Amino acid sequence: MNLTPTLTVALLSALALSACGTESTKPGEKGDARSLTVSSTDDACEVSASDAPAGTLNFAVTNKGDQVTEFYLLAEDGLRILGEVEGIGPKASKTLTVTVPAGGYVTACKPGMVGEGIRADFEVTGSDEKVEVSADEQELIEQATNNYRAYVQDQTAQLLEKTKEFVELYKSGDSDDQARALYPIAREHWERIETVAESFGDLDPKMDAREADVDFAAGEKWTGWHAIEKDLWPARAEKYTAWPPQQRATYADDLLANTVELDKRVQATGKGALEYPLDSIANGSRGLLEEVATGKVTGEEEFWSRTDLWDFQANVDGARIAFEGVQPVLETKDPELAEQLTTRFAQLDELLDSHRKGDGFVLYFELTGDDINALAAAVNALSEPLSHLTAAVVS
Repeated sequence: MNLTPTLTVALLSALALSACGTESTKPGEKGDARSLTVSSTDDACEVSASDAPAGTLNFAVTNKGDQVTEFYLLAEDGLRILGEVEGIGPKASKTLTVTVPAGGYVTACKPGMVGEGIRADFEVTGSDEKVEVSADEQELIEQATNNYRAYVQDQTAQLLEKTKEFVELYKSGDSDDQARALYPIAREHWERIETVAESFGDLDPKMDAREADVDFAAGEKWTGWHAIEKDLWPARAEKYTAWPPQQRATYADDLLANTVELDKRVQATGKGALEYPLDSIANGSRGLLEEVATGKVTGEEEFWSRTDLWDFQANVDGARIAFEGVQPVLETKDPELAEQLTTRFAQLDELLDSHRKGDGFVLYFELTGDDINALAAAVNALSEPLSHLTAAVVS
């Protein structure tokens, strides 16, 4: 079954509205310099201030435009993502909570969820404010950070091994059935850490862009997993010409090289190594569920292969692992929220299990409208309490 545009917009709007006003903080309150409002329209991104003191910042984003939008806080280079909220439907609101030190940053709204977005410089100034953390809580925080770092490193290592195997099958030209079988399995490792991979603004577009994300008129090139996906599953394409062996090799080698670079960055130690502060892990959990809402439950991610449910499950796995990493901290601050999230994750996993087939899942077109609505409702039920997670653990 294919989603109509009306159903796609309806699902996105319902999921986006579920997070409207759900954070326990009240961004934008008068006198709170760390609470900011963002008004996103189809052609503007108005942040209530261009600077804020270092610490935990809250950006309350309201979509006043006609398109689904996103909001990002980027590093000064405009590439690395420090925090994001996605899938904000028209008239809906979401809050980004992120803890950042003094320095230069970039804010960006992305109406239509394409392109570089509407950007502006944002300054975080020094602050003398001290946040007291008990020894017990600090131990829990360090444990969460170390465990999540190990998880991400393990997933990228497995992604690299599976990608090596996949590209060899694909390049051979006579193992397409095996390549198709491995494709969703290899991608599970990407989807479980998608928010971390996306933080590398130079790699993500090369590796995971969908055809609809690429501005061909501006000279952008389409590479990565989904370009190869189309070549392996061209049945839905019109007047498609299969790639010759040399072109296959070029795209496969490019995907592998970028995967090697991703793994290198994730595995790095010492100066320049990735950091996983508590707010980043919590935001990653919510971000992965937003990936489900904006791409997987709507069937837009794997347009050619229809293997969206593999991605769906992997995003949910990653979101759950991130939540479980900060769960010990959350249980000391909001045990009711911790229990609610545990229950909702289990319910969503149970529903996904009902669509399993063999070692994988049914293809997306095998789902009925009722199936899709039930999955959307389960994501919606989880997204509401999950939107409280970051504010709860950093309070």
